Amino acid sequence: MNLKDLLIFEIVAKTGSISGAAEQLNYVQSNVTSRIKKLEEDLKTTLFHRHKRGVSLTPEGKKAIVYAQKISALAKEMKMMTANSDMPSGKLDIASVETVIKLPLILSKYNHLYTDVDLTLSTGVTADLKDDVLNYQLDGAFVTKSKTTYHPDLLEVDVFQEKLVLISDPLSKSLEDLTEKPILGFSDGCGYRAKLNEWLTDQQITPTKVMELGTLETTLGSVISGLGIAYVPYSAIKHYEDSGLICCHKLPEEYSAITTIFIYRKADYLTPALEKFIETIKQHRDDAISPFYRMEKRLDHTTE
Repeated sequence: MNLKDLLIFEIVAKTGSISGAAEQLNYVQSNVTSRIKKLEEDLKTTLFHRHKRGVSLTPEGKKAIVYAQKISALAKEMKMMTANSDMPSGKLDIASVETVIKLPLILSKYNHLYTDVDLTLSTGVTADLKDDVLNYQLDGAFVTKSKTTYHPDLLEVDVFQEKLVLISDPLSKSLEDLTEKPILGFSDGCGYRAKLNEWLTDQQITPTKVMELGTLETTLGSVISGLGIAYVPYSAIKHYEDSGLICCHKLPEEYSAITTIFIYRKADYLTPALEKFIETIKQHRDDAISPFYRMEKRLDHTTE
């Protein structure tokens, strides 16, 4: 067993295909097959079910992939341990919920200062991103803080606070009108959706229909066209309101106040790349908080 075999194992599991993994690794397919077989022999277990659509992890494979990801992460940390802490290098895998308004500024500043770091960014919903950080698939993630984001193996950094608002097309003026419309949003596990569900439950409102649209851009376009309503951060839609394309509706504080946090695993050692990323977040945190207070005054003029 060696690190290269574990990397191949991870990529085959991720792609669900021997041929797909071979293409990604720039290997011949037979090489990938033989390395997987060798790993299965070393572990004395079958890691994949083979079928016409590709491969899928066996129960033993699902257990083994967790260890493979941990070993790969530790190996990456070990390589970076001796790196120059002021000028880090290596790979940094970050993810975020879609509506972190200050994220471009944070990424731009970080990329400008630390050009040797290979920074990658993906998106998802809070619940999935938390699991990916815990399972060593991500170095860290921006998520919406809630009781479910706490985990004893995670640390968090507050990024900024703001408000969620219920948005509709300009023709819908009352909350009564809104409750008859379909709810548009992200998939289950989204922190915004959880907040809205709390309000609906407490108000004893049963949505007529819930539609998962996947991206903020699609959701906003659908709201503007009158398809339904959505619950999103005010900072993400302010310019749409200014243009008269949507109408904002304020919900009570306990359902609308949110905090975006950056989560990462507890460790005896932080890689220089991650350490500098956290420093960059903290440098921008004070500036990121200000929209929360400015929008309070603006929301006083929106439809209740």
